[in-house]
Amino acid sequence: MAKGNGTKLIAQNKKAYHDYFIEDVYQAGISLVGTEVKSLRAGKYSLKESFIRIENGEAFIMNMHISPYEQGNIFNKDPLRTRRLLLHKNEIRKIAAQVQAAGYTVVPLKVYFDRSLVKVDIALAKGKKLYDKRETIAKNDMRRQAEKEFKIRNLTL
Repeated sequence: MAKGNGTKLIAQNKKAYHDYFIEDVYQAGISLVGTEVKSLRAGKYSLKESFIRIENGEAFIMNMHISPYEQGNIFNKDPLRTRRLLLHKNEIRKIAAQVQAAGYTVVPLKVYFDRSLVKVDIALAKGKKLYDKRETIAKNDMRRQAEKEFKIRNLTL
């Protein structure tokens, strides 16, 4: 029997799409210890307040909360520790140049299992102003209303 593509979503940062214009998306690996992977499989994580910082040619994810594994005893690490992201050097240079020159921010979008590896999608993003957020909400409401009317119209025919 054929299985799917082997990806399983762990966490998604929906707030990033609300607060930022997403420009480029990169896939990065994340350096974890065994008990952290087990906690992710158990669903004990939080991506809400996390952000990405580039220092000395390396990318790090900060404030990603992974709860200690219950049976992990001495092998558990600090839940909010800084974790290294695994990217190619040219990708890191490109991201760092955009952040320095154009004022972009790097935010995590989602964390998922790709077969047995934990991957993070990170994005170069520009912050939205309040009026941009209102405009996006208005567009989504109009789209939802149009879909609802279309559905009602097709049911009555």
